[in-house]
Amino acid sequence: MNRVDTPLQGAVLLTPKRFGDDRGWFSEVWNARALEAAGITAEFVQDNHSYSKPKGTLRGLHYQAPPHGQAKLVRCTAGAVWDVAVDVRAGSATYGRWYGAELSAANGVQFFIPVGFLHGFVTLTEDAEVQYKCTGYYAPEADGAVRWDSAALGIDWPLDGAPVLSEKDAGARDFAVWETPFGPDGGARA
Repeated sequence: MNRVDTPLQGAVLLTPKRFGDDRGWFSEVWNARALEAAGITAEFVQDNHSYSKPKGTLRGLHYQAPPHGQAKLVRCTAGAVWDVAVDVRAGSATYGRWYGAELSAANGVQFFIPVGFLHGFVTLTEDAEVQYKCTGYYAPEADGAVRWDSAALGIDWPLDGAPVLSEKDAGARDFAVWETPFGPDGGARA
């Protein structure tokens, strides 16, 4: 497995090896020992799978507040997406900074996003599917969102027009007035 560190501490890109021939390829996309060798010791408890029909569907920026925070291992299994993580750990040297990467079925890249980050993506193709492992179970009472287009974050989304949004994402709070619930380690803020 190839590991590439991002400018955000703890957020890394992982590319599992693919073994191919004229029939196609095989890849071991998740292996606890391989992840541990890459420095990731997260214990995943839930898998999620989303499908977005139109190109330009934007989901995010989402989080689950402590004590229900989730680290995620995200991959795109059909089409392509621009996947974004924002560090919102109070006191972090990269607080409020974002990083984005293209994840696609073709490139096989996975994005590990630690607890204490906002997460979102926009589809670059029609019929995009994203699958991700989580270290915490979904807790509706801890579910939250921050506006995807907050000027305070300045995320450079690769959009050709207005995105397709859910009501939740369209009505999310702006980062400039949002207060992070996360402490420096991703746990509850003191």
